[in-house]
Amino acid sequence: MSLFLLVALPFFGALLPGIMNSAGRSACAGVTFTVSLAAFVGLLTNLPAILAGQTVMARIDWMPELGLNFTLMLDGLGFFFAFLILGIGLLIIVYGRNYLSREDNMGEFFTYLLLFQGAMVGIVMSDNILLLLVFWELTSLASFLLIGYWKHLAEGRQGARMALTVTGMGGLSMIGGMLILGQIVGSYDLSVILQNREAIQADPMFLPALVLILLGCFTKSAQFPFHFWLPHAMAAPTPVSAYLHSATMVKAGIFLMARMWPVFSGTPEWFYLVTSAGLITMVLGAVIALFKHDLKSLLAFSTVSHLGLITMLLGTGTAFGALAAVFHILNHATFKAALFMSAGIVDHEAHTRDIRRLGGLRHLMPVTFTIATVAALSMAGIPLLNGFLSKEMMLEEAHHTVLFGSHWLVPVMATVGSLFSAAYCFRFIGHTFLGPVRDDYPHKPHDPNAGMWLPPALLAVLVVVIGVAPFLVQDFVFLVAKAVMGDAAVLKTKYIKIWHGLTPALYMSLIAVFGGLAVLMLFKPLSKIWETTPRPEAKVIFEAIIAAFVRLSQVLTHPLHNGSFTRYAMIGVIAMIAAGYHAYATGTVAAPVRAIQAAGPVPIAGWAMLVAATCGLVIMHRQRLLALILIGIVGLMVSVGFVYLSAPDLAMTQFTVEVVTIILLLLALNFLPNQTPVESTTLRRTRDAVVSVAAGLATFGLAYHYLLRDFIDPSISEFHLANSYKGGGGTNVVNVILVDFRGFDTFGEIIVLGIAALLIYALTETLLSGPVRRRLLNRVPDQPRSGDMHPMMMVVVTRVIMPVVLLVGFYIFMRGHNEPGGGFIAGLIVSIAVVMQYMASGFSWASARLKYPYHGVIGAGVLVAGLTGIGSWFVGKPFLTSDFTYVRIPPFHKFELATAALFDLGVFLAVVGAVMLSLESFSRLARRADSAENEHPMDIDPSRAVSAEGSTDMKEGN
Repeated sequence: MSLFLLVALPFFGALLPGIMNSAGRSACAGVTFTVSLAAFVGLLTNLPAILAGQTVMARIDWMPELGLNFTLMLDGLGFFFAFLILGIGLLIIVYGRNYLSREDNMGEFFTYLLLFQGAMVGIVMSDNILLLLVFWELTSLASFLLIGYWKHLAEGRQGARMALTVTGMGGLSMIGGMLILGQIVGSYDLSVILQNREAIQADPMFLPALVLILLGCFTKSAQFPFHFWLPHAMAAPTPVSAYLHSATMVKAGIFLMARMWPVFSGTPEWFYLVTSAGLITMVLGAVIALFKHDLKSLLAFSTVSHLGLITMLLGTGTAFGALAAVFHILNHATFKAALFMSAGIVDHEAHTRDIRRLGGLRHLMPVTFTIATVAALSMAGIPLLNGFLSKEMMLEEAHHTVLFGSHWLVPVMATVGSLFSAAYCFRFIGHTFLGPVRDDYPHKPHDPNAGMWLPPALLAVLVVVIGVAPFLVQDFVFLVAKAVMGDAAVLKTKYIKIWHGLTPALYMSLIAVFGGLAVLMLFKPLSKIWETTPRPEAKVIFEAIIAAFVRLSQVLTHPLHNGSFTRYAMIGVIAMIAAGYHAYATGTVAAPVRAIQAAGPVPIAGWAMLVAATCGLVIMHRQRLLALILIGIVGLMVSVGFVYLSAPDLAMTQFTVEVVTIILLLLALNFLPNQTPVESTTLRRTRDAVVSVAAGLATFGLAYHYLLRDFIDPSISEFHLANSYKGGGGTNVVNVILVDFRGFDTFGEIIVLGIAALLIYALTETLLSGPVRRRLLNRVPDQPRSGDMHPMMMVVVTRVIMPVVLLVGFYIFMRGHNEPGGGFIAGLIVSIAVVMQYMASGFSWASARLKYPYHGVIGAGVLVAGLTGIGSWFVGKPFLTSDFTYVRIPPFHKFELATAALFDLGVFLAVVGAVMLSLESFSRLARRADSAENEHPMDIDPSRAVSAEGSTDMKEGN
C-alpha cells in the first residue's frame, strides 16, 4: 500500500464514526475497526521490503524552496512503531466498544482515537522534520481531546490542560531545535540529516539543537522533571490510557530519540543528559508507583519508570543499549496494554480502582486475575516472561555503564529501580487479587464478556510466547535495532535468550525480585513513612508556576492591553518612529540618484482634495455620517491616484471595496447615535496629535527617501514582468501575481475573509438569541423615518442595471488574466449588484428570491481554490502551480485556457459569499417589531392602487 494512503487512512476514516454513530454502537466501532485494519494490512504489504533491509520512500514536493515536502519513509524502526500503533489500536477499539457506557458518545470517542492514531503513524513515517513537527503537534491536540473526553470530570479537564501545556511547550522548543538542525545540514529531510553525523556534531549550534530537541522528547515521554503530567492523564477512559501508555503518545519521544540516535549518540552531551534523565525517571517513577492506591495511577507511574529505563538505554550510546531499548519497547507495549485493560476491567466491574477497597478478586474474576498476573509478573522481570529478558539486558548494560566517573552509580540505581518495580508489581497482584473475598465491594465484581478480556488475553499470550521462545522475535528486533543505529550497527548475535549463565545481571535481577518481595512485606510501615514525609508535589509546583506566569502576564498586559485602541496605536506608532529614527541616526543615507519631478495641476488638485478630506475627517469625525462620507471621498481620491499612476487593477479594486465598505458601514451606523461623544481630554488629544504628526512626517521622510533612491536589493518587479506570461500565461502582471506567484497568500486571504464573515454571522446569532434581541426589535429611531423606504425609482433602476452589472462582472472576470480585472474585482462588482437589490426592496423581499446559502458559497470558493492548488500535485508540481494552454474551437479564434481561472473562480465565490453573508447579518439585526416585512418590491406601487380601486368598484356594484 502507498505510504501516503497508509497515513491518510486514519484521518479520512475519522469522518466515519460520527456518521455511523446513529447506526448503533457496534456499527460505530465496526467502521473504526475496519479503518484501522485496512491501515494495518496496508502496513503489512510493506513487510517483505522491510525484512529485505530496504527503506520504502514516498515524496511529494510541496514547497521545496522552504524545505517543506510531504516526504515519508518506512524503515525497520518506522515499521516497528507503526505495527505497535495499529496493532494495539485494533485491540483497543474492540476493548473500547465494550468498555464505554451507553451514555458515552462513541462516535466522538472513535473520531478522536483515529485522529490520534493517524498523527502517531505520521510521526513514525515522516522523513521531513517539518512534516514530523506537524504530526507531533497533532498528537498533542488529539491527546487533549482524548484525555478530556469525559468533560463532566474536573480532573479530566485538568489532566487534558496539563498534558497539552507540558507537551505543547516541549513541542515549541523542539521546533527550534529541528530548525537549527535543518540549517546545519542544509536540508529538512531526515534521510539526509542522518547521513551528516560528523557535520552536525562539529557545528557550534549542536548543543542548542540537542537540548531543544531533547526538551520535546522528554516532555512527550514524561521524563524527569516533566513526568508529572502523565499520571494526571489517567482521568481519561481506560482505553485511552492503555493506548497512550503502551504504543502511542508517550512512545513518541522515545521514537524520536531512537530516530536521532545515529546523529546525537556517542557525544558526552547526549550521554550525560539522556542517561541521567532516564535513570532518575526510572527510580523516581518506581518509588512513587509503589505507594499509589489507585490502580491506574500505579500503572501510570510504572510507565514513567519504564520510559526512563528505555531512555537510559538509549542514552548509553552503545549498540547493545539500543538493542535492549528496542526489545523493551516491544515487551513494554504488550504487558502494559494488558495491565491497563485489566485495571479497566476491575474498575468496570467493581466500580472502584482503589486497591484498599479491593482484594480477593482471583475467586470472583479468575480470567482477569490470570491475565493481570501474567502481565504484572512480566513487568516485574520474572523468568519465562518477556519482561525478564529485556530487563536483564538493561541490567547487563547498566553493569558496564560508567556515569560521572562512577562504576557503581548506574548499576545500583538500576537495581533499586528494578527492586521497586518488582515491589509495585507484587502489590498490584497481591492487594488486588489475592487474599479473602470481601463483602464491601462497591459493586459485586465478576469477569466481563469476551469483548473486554480477549484483547488483553491476546497480549498476555504474546508475553508468554516471547518469554519462552525469544528466538521468534530475535531477528526482527535485530532488524529494528540496526535501523536505529544506521551505519553504527554492531550487535551481539544470539543474545536474546533465557539463560546467559551466572552473570552480574542475573544477580542484580535476583536482588530486585527478592528485594521487591521484602519491600512488599514492609509496605504498611513504609507507607506510613511515605505519607508523613514532606515531599514536593510536582502538580502543586506546576500549578504555582502557571499561576506565577499568569500574574506576570497580567502585570505586563493590563497597562498595555486594556481595550483602548488608541493606546495600542500610540504605542505601536511610537515604537516604529523610535526604530526608524535609530536606523536613520546610526546608519548612512546614500545620495539621491534621481531628481524631483515637477507636479502638474491635476495631481496637485487631487492631492489638495485628498488632504482637505482627510483634515475634514479629523476635525468632524464626531459626526458619524459626515465622517463616513469623507472616508468615501478619501477612498475615491486614492482610486483616482491609482488611475493617474497607471494602476487600473488597484483603482478598480479600491473603488469596489470602497463602495461595498460604505454600504456595510451605513448599515452598521443604523445602530449608532449620530454623534460620537467626547471621551478624550484636551491634553490627550494634543498628545495624539503630536504622535500623529510625527508619524506622518516620518512616513513622508521615508517615502521621499525611497522615491529619490534605488532599493538596496533588486526589485522583484522585474522578475514578475519577465515571467508573467511565460510562467503564468497572462499579460496582466497584477492578476498573475495574485493567482500564481503569490497564490498561496491569496488563498490565505480568502480564507480569512470567509472567517471574518462567519464571525459576523456568529455574533449576529448570539445577539439575536439573547436579551439584546428584544432591545433591537423594540428600539425607537431617534429621527423620523421616510414613509417610502423602498422608492419606486430606486427599485426600477436597480432592476434595470442588475443584468448589466452581472454582465460587466462576468466580463471583468474573464478578462482578468490579460487585462485589468479578475475574480476579486468581479466578486465585488456582483456583490454590489446584489446588495443594491437588498437596499431597493428590503431584506425580506430580496432574501425570499435570492435563496443562496452564503456559508456554502464561501466554502465552495475556498474548496475550488484549494482543489485547484492540489491539482498541481498530480502532475508533479508544487501546490498552486498554474498551467495554461491554447485551444481553437471553430469558428472561434484561438483562446487561452488557464488553471488560474479556476483559482480565480474560488476567489470570486469567496468574495461574493463573504460580502452577502455580512450584509445578511446586518440586515437581520436591522429588523424592528413595529416594521412589517415588505411583501412587495416597493412601498408605493400605482398598479396595486389601480387593482385595489377595481376591486372596490366590483364590491359596490354587487
